[in-house]
Amino acid sequence: MCFCCRLDQSFSSAHQLPQDSMRQYLQFHPDQTVFILHAKVAQKSYGNEKRFFCPPPCVYLSGSGWKLKQEHLKDSNCRLCGYMSLDSPEGSRADTFRLTFEEQPDNRMFTCAKTLYISDTDKRKHFRLVLRLFFSNGLEIGSFYSKMIKVISKPSQKRQSMKNADLCISSGSRVSLFNRLRSQTVSTRYLAVEDGAFVASARQWTAFTISLGSVNGEYSTCDGYICYGCLVQLVCTDTGMALPPMVIRKVNKQHAILDVDEPVSQLHKCAFQFKDGSQMYLCLSSDKIIQFQGSPCPKERSRELLNDGSCWTIIGTETVEYTFSESLTYSQASISPIPVIAALELNGGGHVATLELHGEHFGPHLKVWFGNVEAETMFRTPRSMLCVVPDISVFSGEWRWLRRTITVPLSLLRMDGLIYRSPFSFTYTPEHITPAQNCGASDRLPDSDTLIDTIHQEFTRTNFHLFMQS
Repeated sequence: MCFCCRLDQSFSSAHQLPQDSMRQYLQFHPDQTVFILHAKVAQKSYGNEKRFFCPPPCVYLSGSGWKLKQEHLKDSNCRLCGYMSLDSPEGSRADTFRLTFEEQPDNRMFTCAKTLYISDTDKRKHFRLVLRLFFSNGLEIGSFYSKMIKVISKPSQKRQSMKNADLCISSGSRVSLFNRLRSQTVSTRYLAVEDGAFVASARQWTAFTISLGSVNGEYSTCDGYICYGCLVQLVCTDTGMALPPMVIRKVNKQHAILDVDEPVSQLHKCAFQFKDGSQMYLCLSSDKIIQFQGSPCPKERSRELLNDGSCWTIIGTETVEYTFSESLTYSQASISPIPVIAALELNGGGHVATLELHGEHFGPHLKVWFGNVEAETMFRTPRSMLCVVPDISVFSGEWRWLRRTITVPLSLLRMDGLIYRSPFSFTYTPEHITPAQNCGASDRLPDSDTLIDTIHQEFTRTNFHLFMQS
């Protein structure tokens, strides 16, 4: 039986056999994922100028659920459409950018908003982007929001301190690098990874994890801020491809300054000097990434002369991902507002443990599911929900003592069958209890009921673990 037929069967039986339907969903994952990639800061435009966001916000759509949805609409000409804009207060209207999606070699759909900007009439210090998706037949999909973006007037030239930590680039964070030859906007090129190679792309940009290097060659992903003169490594967040270790240098008027050790700040001009190459720098030439040899400055020993292609602008980036599935519902209602789980908090122990969900856009119409098991759920506020952790026995079946961990995904299920998949999983981990540890003076094993009860109490009191899926 084909996948679509099996899904159709699950549609008709979703209300009668929700557990079986959820099990089938977990097996095939007919998801629809919206991935928004954007910069952490945006430079404000003044007067009639338009400083378009650089790099431009990007949207990727992935998952088999998109094609399944189109097939269920029974309209082969139905296309995905969208608009992106700045969020705006009620009653006001923001300029929108119409998005055109194109299919990528990896089967994802891609688009970017190239002409978004924030004017000086907007007095906000922070804002979010809003993405509105719909089909060309008018059917609304929903609205998706970016993370907060900080508004700045221009790149800071002052030495950064902890007071402005949000402007500093930290180790383990994600960044984008772009280059503008002769400061011309039309010549902007982004460091990217395409077809297994590092390139300078005029279309798409890649987020890189920047990590501090140490003397022994290891790289830290969470300790400290990136400072000029530090050894760093750039790793593509999509493919895992890494550039060789490089020393990051501050750039001023096309010179690499070798004796500066201040923190790297948003939208700073910088250069990357290869660790094992004498005066060799990361450079672009047309669409290729090459090495360029800097030359000593005759007047100042602490400076090296670079070319345009070796001078990069660095900026922090953010990503937000929404994953949902309409495979268990025929409802044509919008998927918005989309509930977002930000953190989990385990409470209680013994035979009953509860899990508190912190986030936003919660409601009484949502139920928490542990794998294919529905949990007793209590709505508290739009930012808080509580559920009872299902007993381990619903996953382990008949057992005397558990010898392995069991990990199940956490999802939210709307009353109409819409599934919101979360990035969290819940792991049950057993105590290492052996028969010898439970024996009395007579060296007899306890009866099975007592043993199971003991394991349950130890289990729920001390051994629940939560972790983020990669």
